[in-house]
Amino acid sequence: MTTSILGHNYIGGQRSARGAITLHSLAAASGEAYPVAFYEATDAEVDAAVAAAAAAYPRYRKLPAEKRAAFLDAIAEELDALGEDFVAEVARETALPSARILGERTRTSNQMRLFAKVLRRGDFHGARIDHALPDRQPLARPDLRQVKMGIGPVAVFGASNFPLAFSVAGGDTAAALAAGCPVVVKAHTGHMVTSERVADAIERAATRSGVPAGVFNMIYGVDVGARLVKASGIQAVGFTGSLKGGRALCDMAAARPQPIPVFAEMSSINPIILLPLALHKRGNAIANELAASVAMGCGQLCTNPGLVIGVRSPDFSEFVGQLKKAMAAQAPQTMLTAATHANYAAGIKRLTQLPGIEMLVGGDASGNQAAPHLFKADAALLFNPAAPLEEEVFGPATVVVELADREQLLDFAARMHGQLTATLQAERDDLPAYQDLIECLEEKAGRLLINGYPTGVEVCDAMVHGGPYPATSDARGTSVGSLAIERFLRPVCYQNYPDELLPPALQEANPLGLLRLIDGTMTRTAC
Repeated sequence: MTTSILGHNYIGGQRSARGAITLHSLAAASGEAYPVAFYEATDAEVDAAVAAAAAAYPRYRKLPAEKRAAFLDAIAEELDALGEDFVAEVARETALPSARILGERTRTSNQMRLFAKVLRRGDFHGARIDHALPDRQPLARPDLRQVKMGIGPVAVFGASNFPLAFSVAGGDTAAALAAGCPVVVKAHTGHMVTSERVADAIERAATRSGVPAGVFNMIYGVDVGARLVKASGIQAVGFTGSLKGGRALCDMAAARPQPIPVFAEMSSINPIILLPLALHKRGNAIANELAASVAMGCGQLCTNPGLVIGVRSPDFSEFVGQLKKAMAAQAPQTMLTAATHANYAAGIKRLTQLPGIEMLVGGDASGNQAAPHLFKADAALLFNPAAPLEEEVFGPATVVVELADREQLLDFAARMHGQLTATLQAERDDLPAYQDLIECLEEKAGRLLINGYPTGVEVCDAMVHGGPYPATSDARGTSVGSLAIERFLRPVCYQNYPDELLPPALQEANPLGLLRLIDGTMTRTAC
């Protein structure tokens, strides 16, 4: 399906281009500008987008779950129907290979289908009923019933590194729409053509599904984020990006007259910890696999392994030698944007200027390409109060550190910042002696892996893509998996309401057939 690109903002089901500031989409590899300009939203257009979302919210949140599920399924169908010309445009903007784009599109549509399944399953309602106890002494208990409802309009910031799965129709949008929350998406300036094509797909799905205008809105611009977050109609924010950007949004949201939650995924070095038996049995294989993981997607993944740790031994020394060879064999790749490349170069420069660090693999690459880098750091750097090795370098780079003994490893794990992931390369016989390490990692990371590599986040019910600060701004949630819907829901309690006025999830007859907590017992039966 070929669609003309307008470069206009999406507001309440209409297109708008009132501003004088225009932006251009640049090809990641060549820097060539797309011929159509994109209009940065004016203050009035930002306000109008928020107003459209706020106006749609009361009607949208009251739609039956099946109606919202059908909308999400329709979005998935529209995304899957995007043709080869769409894939070519994404490739032009991002330099991502077609196979990666097709895989990411499937992941994106499957996210929509997962949340449609969640809506039809019904557990998101969180229905709880405590019947009245009029004869209870010394005080009677009223009839109390709790259910969850959408928190309100959500501002979603498209991410640079996943132009589909974490962008316009990404996990934040899918979770918010599933929760009954309209969205205002700030399109990422690195892939505006891609964003418009996806926005058009969502608009077609909205028309097919008959959802209220204003459920989906999208604005372009560099300097529109602050006004969006500060708008009184916005009730939550979803963000994937840098620590600096996430913290700025958190601070803005906290400073509002009505503070709102910001669910920001921000920074993680995703440590790989090598245990002795695994090193002895599989050291060379781990080195080769790890190098491939670090270079995957040019290292532009939030789960990229940025730190590799092991205890001093001949096996560890051999591992480092093999890792050096494997990293040197990785070819340079084009990064998503010139800004991403500049940030990567700055991160590499910062590492090279640290005392006690040695570059084992490195070099320059032409244009917007990034060469893989491998560093070896003194253990003292790992325990530096400024934590210079825990500052993310977004790209195909990692740092290896040799520790003196098991106690030093436990000491680092106790001091380590919050992470999205923590991986143990271990044989089964390694694990009994490291249960204290595992318990420490449970406090520090959202996802714990034994063997394998963290690059690759499954979209399913059990996934956690989050973690303690600075990995995210709120470790209680996840941005991937069905639990992501919880970020955009809040509990509401009804006291002594007539049955016919209650939401269907709380009515005595249980018309939705839900599994509910009734007087302390989980049951599907009617009251």
